[in-house]
Amino acid sequence: MGFERACAVSDVPTDEALGVTVGAYDVAIARCGDSEFAALQNLCSHAAVALSEGEVADCTVECWLHGSRFDLRTGKPTGLPATEPVATFPLEVRGDDIYVDTTTTLNGVTPS
Repeated sequence: MGFERACAVSDVPTDEALGVTVGAYDVAIARCGDSEFAALQNLCSHAAVALSEGEVADCTVECWLHGSRFDLRTGKPTGLPATEPVATFPLEVRGDDIYVDTTTTLNGVTPS
């Protein structure tokens, strides 16, 4: 299907994440600072809870349950207990909207 509209830019506050459904997947749209956005599977690889409910800081998101951290750009864990990456998706900002392509991943991780 390619890129699909996920949300408005204004729906994602600075240094926070928003959970949305795009295609068949739950996706976390995260905002680092004023203008950097990332899309990743909204599911911690360690405990299967929503990453969109975690804290965003320094382009990472922290899982609220056990404290695992993930790099928003690569999906790689940057803090234990998670050891497996989460899928990251291509994202485009088009005007006032954010579009995500869930038919492919940027990091080669297959979304679950």
